[in-house]
Amino acid sequence: MAREKLISAKTKNRPRLMLLGARGQLGSDCREVFSSEYEVCGFTSADLNLLHPEKIGQAVLHCRPQLIINAAAHTRVDACEHEPESARLINVEAPACLALAAKELGALLVQISTDYVFAGDRPLPLGYREDDPVGPVSVYGRSKLAGEKAVAGAGCDFLVVRTAWLYGRYGHNFLKTILRLVLSEPRRERQVVADQFGCLTWSWRLAQQLLSLVRAGKRGLYHAVAEGSASWYEVACTFLDMMEVEHRIVPCLSAQYPTPARRPENSLLLNHRLEHDGLLLMLPWRRDLKLFVARNRERLLAEASSF
Repeated sequence: MAREKLISAKTKNRPRLMLLGARGQLGSDCREVFSSEYEVCGFTSADLNLLHPEKIGQAVLHCRPQLIINAAAHTRVDACEHEPESARLINVEAPACLALAAKELGALLVQISTDYVFAGDRPLPLGYREDDPVGPVSVYGRSKLAGEKAVAGAGCDFLVVRTAWLYGRYGHNFLKTILRLVLSEPRRERQVVADQFGCLTWSWRLAQQLLSLVRAGKRGLYHAVAEGSASWYEVACTFLDMMEVEHRIVPCLSAQYPTPARRPENSLLLNHRLEHDGLLLMLPWRRDLKLFVARNRERLLAEASSF
């Protein structure tokens, strides 16, 4: 079976990690972070199509991992409204198949989930803990919640980690999009919603947090997001200012730009269990963003200018 394998002489006796979504935003960072301790078998959508969950068990048994990280999902929120069957197969059936295979092998399954499992109607600045009632308002959110339940009910060792508003060096994200738009037409005024609030989270930091949870032998449900919160408008302005890119970003309301899927107005997740367990590695979002820009500014500018 075709798959991307990161193997060297030093990794032959290491435990094996099966990583789904290996070339995506979080998957790419997990591949780098976990390769120091694991033999990483990375699977992309070309290697393993999650629209065909019946093939997943065979792939897991062929790989025979001790750890599985599912960083793959149908994450195009608006598309999920029109493609509920694809969302079900990728976000529900695929994790369920992974969980059953993990149980058979005695492997640990790490399932990545989302802030969209909550309704997002809690008054600001209150956030959501792991034990707060869920209530998704979109097909995407409902499918991810169903995926959580499928994993938790399969009887395998598992970690479900909810995160939000991811950005990173790899893949597509809001920061890269707004940078490309501003650079393409510097004088054009751009509107960004100022009434949706969440936790901007660096995928590299999240990968480090996932490794710490695995090392500590933790199980169950965790939230893992950057500390603090902001609106998309505040995020856009802060990022472009750090990038030293002139811009004309102005705030607007979500109602001015209706979308097929309803977005939570309040996506604030609280890292309650991480704090309780003394494992919190997540930093304030501005601090992480500053470090991300310092490491990647030239690369981001070159990438944005190439479109």
